[in-house]
Amino acid sequence: MATKKKKSELANGAEFQAGDHVVYPAHGVGAITEVEEREIAGMKMELFVITFEKDKMTLRVPTAKAKAVGMRKLSSPDVMQSALNTLKGRARIKRTMWSRRAQEYEAKINSGDLVSIAEVVRDLHRAGGQPEQSYSERQLYEAAIDRMARELAAVERIDENAALKRLEAVLQKEAA
Repeated sequence: MATKKKKSELANGAEFQAGDHVVYPAHGVGAITEVEEREIAGMKMELFVITFEKDKMTLRVPTAKAKAVGMRKLSSPDVMQSALNTLKGRARIKRTMWSRRAQEYEAKINSGDLVSIAEVVRDLHRAGGQPEQSYSERQLYEAAIDRMARELAAVERIDENAALKRLEAVLQKEAA
């Protein structure tokens, strides 16, 4: 029943097409495999079919809602450099309750904004001589650095492990 299309022009002029890598805020980097048209509740809808390889997940996003949900193209090299520079800064740990900070970190990770994600990585990174992270800190740190590594890998066309090593190298230089 679904028909395939190659390109879709969104209402605001931003263009996504099959084969593009995009960032979906709640899930990170995915690839648009196709633009399909489906009939849902009697209405024809055009949908982006986005696959997230690592999570083994497929997401269908109505083309008209893509910008509203925060879907965006991969970061430019300038934004990527800004995020890497953010990692080099000093950790800014607020003196608020952990539950409040955890919510703020979660919101930053799910915002899809690369610099905000870099702030979470920077703030939760532990160097060799520092105390161990709690389980929840570690989970948030892993989620943030994973999102960042996926986008770095897609932007620079390298594999995720190489991107992760590069991020860790930047963090280690600053910890030294």
